[in-house]
Amino acid sequence: MRFLRRLPFLVVATALVVAAFSTGAPFLFFLVYLGLVVLGGSYLVTRFGLADLEAGYALNQLQAHVGEVLRATYTLRSTSRIPKLWLEVHNPTTLPVPLPGRAISLRPRGERSWIAKVPLGRRGHFRVDPLQIRTGDPLGFFEASATVGHGLTLVVYPRVEPIPRWRLQAVSLEGSRATPVRTQQTTPLATSVRPYAPGDGFNRIHWPSTARMGEIQVKEFDLEQTADVWLVLDLYRPSQVGSGDDGTVEVGVRVAAAIAERAIEENRAVALTTTGSHVTVLPPDRGPRQRQKILQLLAAVEGDGTTPLVEALVSGLPLLRRGMSAIVITPSTDPGWVRPLATLRPRGIGCQVVWLDPAVYARRVAELEGRAGDAATLDELAALEQASRNTRHQVAEFDLRTHAVPPGVPLDEVLAG
Repeated sequence: MRFLRRLPFLVVATALVVAAFSTGAPFLFFLVYLGLVVLGGSYLVTRFGLADLEAGYALNQLQAHVGEVLRATYTLRSTSRIPKLWLEVHNPTTLPVPLPGRAISLRPRGERSWIAKVPLGRRGHFRVDPLQIRTGDPLGFFEASATVGHGLTLVVYPRVEPIPRWRLQAVSLEGSRATPVRTQQTTPLATSVRPYAPGDGFNRIHWPSTARMGEIQVKEFDLEQTADVWLVLDLYRPSQVGSGDDGTVEVGVRVAAAIAERAIEENRAVALTTTGSHVTVLPPDRGPRQRQKILQLLAAVEGDGTTPLVEALVSGLPLLRRGMSAIVITPSTDPGWVRPLATLRPRGIGCQVVWLDPAVYARRVAELEGRAGDAATLDELAALEQASRNTRHQVAEFDLRTHAVPPGVPLDEVLAG
């Protein structure tokens, strides 16, 4: 492309040199010399355009959530006595909204700094390539470029909506409770310290607090909560409806992130199974490290699964133990996945279904695209609504607790009941 842009100039220059030497006209030789001067000056301007130049950039965060703003700070400094007439600065990136570039000039020994802001509207793993600086001459004959720094990976986690009114279905398990309860027994959940009282065991003394406060302090314990949580996120491709924030994939990911966050806040162990391009099983664990693992996984999943939900359940349900609670997040209208869940109750395992009704999401898509009145669309919606009704009847027949989550509704409103 660069050669094609220069081709007309090369043709004119060649013709001018041939004409000058053929005719010997002084004016043509003047044009040849002028062209050499302009060409040499353009080369020198480009050659020293990036000399004695210091540049760098920094991102305010490498891990963020959907809805936050990424800020990139750029600084260019010239230590040369020659001004920099034109510099083009930008970061190639795989972000949905690219970092804006800028064309600037620098005076001798000058410095420029600015901040570029980009909203993060989509979860995922994105690449920010090294800083690219390009310069050239005003006539476009020559170009020079340089790469500064190194590439960075930005992880955008899904938006985590607060669901303070959500409660996990209680499951009976000896030695535990559905909610935190203070106990005189020694349990793994040491939650606070208090001054020593007569009758307290010496094994309950918290020595670091005792040394810090100058008097004996003892640990207080809570009973461990009953139901640990096993989340199953259905990403089977044929079951997904819609795209973007109002599609079943994104809503399902947000539901999984919100429930996992709430369960970890309650000090429950959380496990996660996703049926994306391959079935991924994250074993149960609790605490900030597990939160990080879950968010990392949810940031990368897509609705491209090839394993139906019923197969994932049949292979994964044996991993659940008594006292756990399974939460299945799915838009699937295949009633085959309901029966494996019905076998959990006799084993002392709780079960909830977060139902992403595909008929509701399909109608939303048809309305946004202006197809809600088409005959073909109405037939498709009618068939999908019939399949959804059949699935809901199957779920109700086995008395499985269900939350229906429509698009565009805060999760706390639909998960609190």
